[in-house]
Amino acid sequence: MNANILATADALSDQDLLVRIPVLAGREREAAAELVAHLAVLDTRPALYAAKGYGSLFRYCTQALGLSEDAACNRVVVARACRRFPVILDLLASGSVTQTSVRLLAKYLTANNHQAVLARASGRNRDAIDALVAELGPQPDVRASVRKLPTFTATPGSTATATQVAISVPAEPAPAIAPPPAVLAVTSRPVVRASAPQRYRAQFTMPEETHEKLRRVQALLRREIPDGDLAAIFDHALTLLLDTLEKTKLGKADRARSRPPIRPETDKEVREGARPSRHVPREVKRAVWQRDGGQCAFVSSDGRRCKEQTFLEFHHVQPYAHQGPATVANISVRCWRHNQYEAQLIFGPQGASIVREGARSVRQQGQLPPYDSKTDPAVRTGIFT
Repeated sequence: MNANILATADALSDQDLLVRIPVLAGREREAAAELVAHLAVLDTRPALYAAKGYGSLFRYCTQALGLSEDAACNRVVVARACRRFPVILDLLASGSVTQTSVRLLAKYLTANNHQAVLARASGRNRDAIDALVAELGPQPDVRASVRKLPTFTATPGSTATATQVAISVPAEPAPAIAPPPAVLAVTSRPVVRASAPQRYRAQFTMPEETHEKLRRVQALLRREIPDGDLAAIFDHALTLLLDTLEKTKLGKADRARSRPPIRPETDKEVREGARPSRHVPREVKRAVWQRDGGQCAFVSSDGRRCKEQTFLEFHHVQPYAHQGPATVANISVRCWRHNQYEAQLIFGPQGASIVREGARSVRQQGQLPPYDSKTDPAVRTGIFT
């Protein structure tokens, strides 16, 4: 059965596939909302699932319905919220809010604020929902602390050190009355989460070498930061790192620098018949980055702009292989996927390999200078690698 479904989907054309998927997603949302509504009613009739041998609605969801513990938790909390505020069912069916969003907001919803809160949550991502939760139920700043975690034995082939340190950093120095932080445990990933309006809690684990660097930095900054506050050090370090990255990757400069004159006979860009340089000048990078807002500037045929802000590259609108210049008008920010996509639109499904082979064939005819990886049209101009 499942194999037949996969075969049917694989047989669809590109356009039919794109039409079919939103329809299925809509059905899934409607079915999920209907399931939540039925669970809300079942929650008021505990004798029904008790007679079947389940001690709670949660156990019924995990054991009878085969839901994961996370999925069951979401649905139970959302079902109870829907009984209080039935409008949530319509928002779930339309995709305006997710079950995770409702679960996070449920305990803050009241008869007076639920419409306004749900309106603000509509269409928002997890970070925005966390910020909204922090606004509705602000938490006090955690006190900055560094604690040694229990020593563990690394598995064969593991690069982890035997001793690690957990650090919890508030957005600003916490008041003296702040409660002590909870005991920290080794976690699989760092945490950066809103704890109050415009306040964030950060927690991560670092190896012994990094801990030693932190202590040395605290000692060297004792005059500037007498109490060795971790949040202040963290902010100072990020400021320096951000300034360095913007200079190296985006060509940011404290002041504009004039390019020294170059003799025409030695300037490859002005010699007659020479190809324009693939190098994107720093002033062009700065202008393009500011214009595109540090975000992929690809816009689909229906007017939707890509929202990616990671793995970005400087993209030639008119390809470099087609004599596209490295100017502000011809350079645009693209994420890796859309840079590849637009290359395929122009050069075919083989993308960069076609460009590379085409460039080599032209070189063989003597129309291009000898091959150089720095000037190969197939090599992308990346911001992040």
